[in-house]
Amino acid sequence: MTTPPEAPRPGELAATILAALPFAGELGIELEEAGAERTTGVLAWSERLCTVGGTLHGGALMAFADTVGAVCAFLNLPPGAGTSTVESKTNFFRGVRSGKVRADARPLHMGRSFVVVQTDLYDDEDRRVGQTTQTQAVLRGK
Repeated sequence: MTTPPEAPRPGELAATILAALPFAGELGIELEEAGAERTTGVLAWSERLCTVGGTLHGGALMAFADTVGAVCAFLNLPPGAGTSTVESKTNFFRGVRSGKVRADARPLHMGRSFVVVQTDLYDDEDRRVGQTTQTQAVLRGK
């Protein structure tokens, strides 16, 4: 991720960030809130994102959590810096066979070299589906 050309108005921030992440568009990720303290998004169940039995694929859920968490990390960077995931760990608690998954990402640590973000995933019934903790490297501009 790199810094957007100009700081958009709050209502436009999510769309500006997603435009820079084409893979997020391929998955159908939507950002609802994009802020340094909390970033949220949704991913709708889709047959094309499933594994056996119509269950959302773990890789799709991990990519979803990584994307929302990376946006949260990005919004905690100093001006001109970028970020890249260097470590990610996910626990899955239940399968998702319909509806939408909601992601709620919050920073755990904001340092000079790394940002650590925790992203909780919830189903339509507000049951925890999974939890991802990721470490993002702070890439300083030259």
